[in-house]
Amino acid sequence: MNDARNIVQLADVDALAEAAAERLIARMAARPNRISICLTGGSSPTHLYQLLGREPYRNQIPWPRTHWFIGDERFVPIADPLSNMGSARRLFLDRCAQPDHIHSIPTGAATPATAADLYEATLKSFYRANRIDEDRPLFDVVLMGVGSDGHTASLFPGDAALDETERWVIHVDRAHVAPFVPRVTLTLPTLGACREMLFLVSGPDKRAILRRVLTDPELPAARAYSRNETTWLIDAAAMPEHLRA
Repeated sequence: MNDARNIVQLADVDALAEAAAERLIARMAARPNRISICLTGGSSPTHLYQLLGREPYRNQIPWPRTHWFIGDERFVPIADPLSNMGSARRLFLDRCAQPDHIHSIPTGAATPATAADLYEATLKSFYRANRIDEDRPLFDVVLMGVGSDGHTASLFPGDAALDETERWVIHVDRAHVAPFVPRVTLTLPTLGACREMLFLVSGPDKRAILRRVLTDPELPAARAYSRNETTWLIDAAAMPEHLRA
């Protein structure tokens, strides 16, 4: 696996969102057939999702060919403000995407473990295989963020889940940071099965943890990367001093 990071500094959160939208559109334009995008939650992608839902970007997305997944989810109803996919749906998907192309983690299942099993089955059915072929990515783009403790998706520092290599999706009984609710998350090998992993990091509150992530290989966000291309889009406020352009 290639851990070479392409680090790009942007002026601010708006420039970051525009750069991310352009990279997504370029990836989509390069794919003549079915497209799969794995979204992320939290506040980092809000500006991006707003852009994707309006012109000129909205008109450049081949909606009938594009499928939308989520990298992790809080075990709450989709209408709950804490829901990652619920937020993406409210910001742009419900207005733009085909309903049967929005693949949410089924948080209406009886337990987080059951939801993880069901979503793993969804991914395998979409991929049409039970094991990931390194030469055939599951996703075209996986969007990622970085938490205050260095977690990404719902993979937290010190968890045994970081070493999971067989399961595509797992449940997390309790998050290490707020909101302290159970989670369902894709595993590192599943997230890495993409043509490009695209980290979005903005704001001065992310500068300290970003400095650690870029130097400590054991933090979850440092262990997440694509088998093909990994890009970090970082705004000036979040960029550690020694890396600033």
